[in-house]
Amino acid sequence: MINRFFALFDGTGNDGLSRPDELKLAAAALLIEAASMDGDFDETEHRKIAALLKGRFSLSDDETEMLIKEAVAAVAKTGQLYGFTRVVKDRYDAAERILMIEMLWEVAFADGQVDHFEANLIQRIGGLLFVTDRDRGLAKQRVMARRASGMN
Repeated sequence: MINRFFALFDGTGNDGLSRPDELKLAAAALLIEAASMDGDFDETEHRKIAALLKGRFSLSDDETEMLIKEAVAAVAKTGQLYGFTRVVKDRYDAAERILMIEMLWEVAFADGQVDHFEANLIQRIGGLLFVTDRDRGLAKQRVMARRASGMN
């Protein structure tokens, strides 16, 4: 799947990766990138990402774990955000892109504190997704409110 994903960015074409699979992998890769920014992609963050992906894409446990493994490999191989954000920006409407920012905040808060590298990454991703500063801030506030109320 990873080679098919990268074929989209090197100009060689789709190579069999469906549009929904491409979007799932791009979204998962952004979440993995957020979890890894503080240098420690721990089990708490892994569980949070799994729950977010399962809920967002209606995946089974096995499908979720496979997607996470593929996303970890994709992030390790490319080290660039643009390809992943381009897929999300092109395929999601404005409300879905804001939801993606909320998912990123969920991951950033998963280990109990937001590292400044994580916050900076979310700001950069938000810019690449054309999500305004205001909408990014509101997304963060919604996540914080859910955490405070125990809904998270």
